[in-house]
Amino acid sequence: MLEGDAIEHRTFADFPSLLREGDVLVVNETRVVRARLRGVRELGGGAAEVFLLRPAAGGAFDFEARDWHALVRPGRRLRAGARVRFGDDATAQIVSEHSDGSRIVHLETRDSLAEFLERHGEMPLPPYVGPGDEGRAQRYQTMFARVPGSVAAPTASLHFTPTVVAGLEARGVTIVRLVLDVGLGTFRPMETETIDEHVMHAECYDIPPATAGAINAAKRERRRVVAAGTTVLRALEAAAETGGGKVGAGVGETTLFVTPGFGFRVVDALLTNFHLPASTLLVLVSAFGGYARVMTAYHVAIEKRYRFFSFGDAMYLQLDEGATA
Repeated sequence: MLEGDAIEHRTFADFPSLLREGDVLVVNETRVVRARLRGVRELGGGAAEVFLLRPAAGGAFDFEARDWHALVRPGRRLRAGARVRFGDDATAQIVSEHSDGSRIVHLETRDSLAEFLERHGEMPLPPYVGPGDEGRAQRYQTMFARVPGSVAAPTASLHFTPTVVAGLEARGVTIVRLVLDVGLGTFRPMETETIDEHVMHAECYDIPPATAGAINAAKRERRRVVAAGTTVLRALEAAAETGGGKVGAGVGETTLFVTPGFGFRVVDALLTNFHLPASTLLVLVSAFGGYARVMTAYHVAIEKRYRFFSFGDAMYLQLDEGATA
C-alpha cells in the first residue's frame, strides 16, 4: 500500500480494511477469449499462429465478425495473400499488413466463430506462463469475468476471492462493473525513443448506466472511486474526457495514454499489479502515484522479492485528498 510517502506491506485479505464505507470500487468484468490459433501454412506446410485482437471494423469483440486485426507468426512467411489452415474446416487469409507488424485476416469457418474458437483456439496465456492445461487457463479468468472480449486478463482482479468481496460489502463498499476489452493497447511495450512518440492502440469499453450513475453520485458527494486495475482507470478517465468531466454510460473506444501531468477527474485510488519497464502501464501508475513515490515503492518491492507479471503481487495507491482535478 502506498499512501503519501508511507509504504505498508499487507496481504490481499487486508484489502477491505483499506477502503471506506461509501467508496465505489469499479471492476472490469471482461472475459478472456481463446484468441490464439495454431495452424499450418497452406504454402510450405510450416507451423503458423494467428492471434486475434479485435474486429477489423473496430468496436467490441464480435462473434459475428470475420475480418480481424491480428498478430501472426512467422511474420516473414505470412504476407498478404497467404493462408493458414486450421484442421480441415477453417482457414485464415492474410488480407493486408500494417506498419506495426500486425495483419488484417479473414476467417472462413463452417461453424460460428464461437464454436470455432472453442474447438481450435487456445487461452492466450502470457509467454512466461506457458501453454498450461485447462485448469491453468481457467485460473487466468477473474472471478468477475462475464463478457467475452479480451486477449489478456485484467490482472488486478485475479487477486479477488468471494471472501474478499464479502468483506468489502460488509464494510459498506459499493462494487460496480464495466467492460474494457484488454488488447494490444494494454500489453504492447513502448518501442519509441520518447513517451510522447508512443501511439496507443484502440480498446473498446462499455460502461453500464448503473455504474456511471454510482460513480457520478460518488464524485458529487466527495466519496472515493477506486479502480481495480489500470484498464478500469483508462475506461473511466476516457469516458470523463468525452463527457466533460462526468462518466457517461455507453460504448466507446479509447486510445488514452495516461502520462505524467495527466489530470485525473474520476479515480481517487488504484489497485494494480507490478508492471515491467518500458510498459505503458508503468507510465500510467507513475502518473497516478508520482514518479518518485512509485519508483521508491518498486525498489522496495524488488528488495523484498515481490512478484511481478500477471500472477504477481499488487499495490494499492491513493491520491492525496483533493488531488483529483
